[in-house]
Amino acid sequence: MKRFAPTTCALALAAAFPAAAQSNEDLLKELRALRDRVQQLEQKLQAAPAAAAPAPGQWGMTPEQARELNRISVKAESMQDSFAGQGYKGLKIGGYIEPVFIWNKNQDRAGFQFLNEDGYYYDTSYMGAAVLDLSKETESGTLWRLVLSPNRGVGAFTGASIVQEASVSVPLGDLQTRLIAGQIPDWSGYEYQQPALNPFITHNLLYDFTLPLAYTGAGMSITRGKWWMRAVVGNLNTTKREAGEKSPVLAYRVDYSKGEFDGWGFAGVHGKTPNYNLCRDASCSTFTGTNTNLFEVDGYYFRGDWTLQGQLAFGNQKQAAIQPGANGEFRDSSWTGVSGLVGYSITPRLQVLLRADYIKNNKNGGGLFGYTGYWDAFGVDGPYGDYRNGIGPDPTLGCEDVTIEACSNGANRSALSLGLKYRLDENTTLKAEWRRDGASLPVFYDVKGGGWRKTNQLLGASMVVAW
Repeated sequence: MKRFAPTTCALALAAAFPAAAQSNEDLLKELRALRDRVQQLEQKLQAAPAAAAPAPGQWGMTPEQARELNRISVKAESMQDSFAGQGYKGLKIGGYIEPVFIWNKNQDRAGFQFLNEDGYYYDTSYMGAAVLDLSKETESGTLWRLVLSPNRGVGAFTGASIVQEASVSVPLGDLQTRLIAGQIPDWSGYEYQQPALNPFITHNLLYDFTLPLAYTGAGMSITRGKWWMRAVVGNLNTTKREAGEKSPVLAYRVDYSKGEFDGWGFAGVHGKTPNYNLCRDASCSTFTGTNTNLFEVDGYYFRGDWTLQGQLAFGNQKQAAIQPGANGEFRDSSWTGVSGLVGYSITPRLQVLLRADYIKNNKNGGGLFGYTGYWDAFGVDGPYGDYRNGIGPDPTLGCEDVTIEACSNGANRSALSLGLKYRLDENTTLKAEWRRDGASLPVFYDVKGGGWRKTNQLLGASMVVAW
């Protein structure tokens, strides 16, 4: 038994070693095969994106379609080069037309007015205009603008010109800091001149009687975050100065957009402006300028269906009052005014509007900005005031006698307007307005009856087509 056990163990070990060697060799072969398979798969994955990309010029098109695409691309590039070469790149063309129907009770007239040539009154102002607006922006960021408005633009009221605006804006270092120059319409107040932006047909009393028309000069426009600041030095309401006139005015405006729905701003003018009380020559063809100070602050709130806007204005001018003193010399004019507007959108297209205005102008017989020279004037309005707009002393007092104390009182003015605005389509807006003007004195001349009234009424309708 002792001899058999070792022999049996030896035979078992001898039989086991060849089997183990055989198993290791097979395992190495399998590992090598697995490695080769992984390498093959990696090579296929790397080659997959290249295989998926189409050959140049193919993209599933036939050779004829590829040639047609190339032809269209060349033609489009040629048209783009031609468009830029002819100056059309960055050019925008817009404008509007506004036929207006006006009924004025005391003026005893009713009818359409469009491109009419008469002067600036509260029942004419900028209404009934046809305007062409051209603007261009160069690759450097320079903005160029020319707005043409025959008869009803600021050019028609400051001279015989159809130019409403002719301005340039040149960036200095960045697009938010700009040099501005040219003829620039006044930027004061909450109302815009354009009927597409002004919800009413007429303008408020402050807009008509206390603000400039335009500036001709140069200045700066600076935007920083929510702030926008503008200022110019130049002429006010004239494109050139007369002999002996050397002093420019300073005009400025600052706007602050508080948030998405509200904001405020203020504007002012300081310097010498024309005074039609003081003639430079015997024919009164030129006039002397006197110191003027204008300042106004305005604000807005738009939220949901509601629109709220308001404005306060203050102003004075040396020797610009309508009524001279007892010594025969002209006195200073001064005024204070307020205007407020409320709008509510009944539907997304229909808006109902209410506007109320008031100007305190009773000092020295009255006199508002630009409304001077009535003492020696003549014509249907009478010699001592503007009795169509309702400015001046009581015309029934015989104010040719400068010693009459009551003639030193001017008329305080008010106006109440109700309006409807309906947006017919993207480009067309229909408007209707009823307006009642009032005064503390009988300063409205009744053309039909021949008397004087403290109130007047106006009805208006218009169609604004803007594009």
